[in-house]
Amino acid sequence: MPSRVLIADDHALFRAGIRVMLSSRPDIEVVGEADDGEEAVELCRKTRPDLVMMDLGMPKMDGIAATRAIKSEFPRTIVLVLTAFADEDLLLEAVRAGAAGYVIKDAVGPIELLDAVNGVLNGESQVDQDLVMNLVRRLADETEPRTKPTALEHAVPEGSLTEREIEVLRLLPLGRTNREIAAELHLSLSTVKKRLERIISKLGVSDRTQAAVRAVELGLIDGGR
Repeated sequence: MPSRVLIADDHALFRAGIRVMLSSRPDIEVVGEADDGEEAVELCRKTRPDLVMMDLGMPKMDGIAATRAIKSEFPRTIVLVLTAFADEDLLLEAVRAGAAGYVIKDAVGPIELLDAVNGVLNGESQVDQDLVMNLVRRLADETEPRTKPTALEHAVPEGSLTEREIEVLRLLPLGRTNREIAAELHLSLSTVKKRLERIISKLGVSDRTQAAVRAVELGLIDGGR
C-alpha cells in the first residue's frame, strides 16, 4: 500500500514540481495539496496522510501553527518541514510543534528530496539529522521533565520501555543513523529498525525526532548531554 503524502505550500509551481516528482514513485500517493495552513489542517482531516510536506511561510496559518494543529489531532502523521533557509530558532519551533525534520528548498535536488521523504517514511535520518538532533538537545536544555503528560501525549507506563530500547533511544539525540546505532551497539540493522519501531509505537509518536523529543519531555533521557 503506497504511503499517502499531502503537500502544503503557497507556491503553486513548487507544489506542482513536488507532486510530479513524488507521483513518479509507485510507493507514494499524493492525496492532496494545500496553499495555506488552514487548508492543510482541513485536508489532513479528510485524507489522513502518512506524511505532510509543510512549508513554514504560508498565509492564514503558518506552517508551525499548522504542524501543531495537525500533530494534536493526528500524532502519528509525520511532518517534514520545507523552508527557505536553516534558521535554528525557527526550526526549533517546528520541532517543538512536532516536525520530524526539514528540507531547505533551494539546497536539495529531486534525489535528495526523495531521499528525505523516504527517510522519514522509513524511520531513517533526514536531511542534516545532526542539526535536527541539536535542536532536540536545545529543547532539552529548556524543558523540565513532565510528571503528568496530557492524554494526547500517551504517557509511557514506568518500565514499558526495555533497557535495550532505552539504549537505542539515548543515541537518537546524538544524531546517530540506524547503521551507526547498529555498529555502536553491535546489533544487526534489522534489529535496530525493529527496536525503533517499538519505541515510536510505545511513545505514541510518528518518527525518531519526536521520539527523542518525547523522551526528553518525559525525563527518560537527557538530550544526549
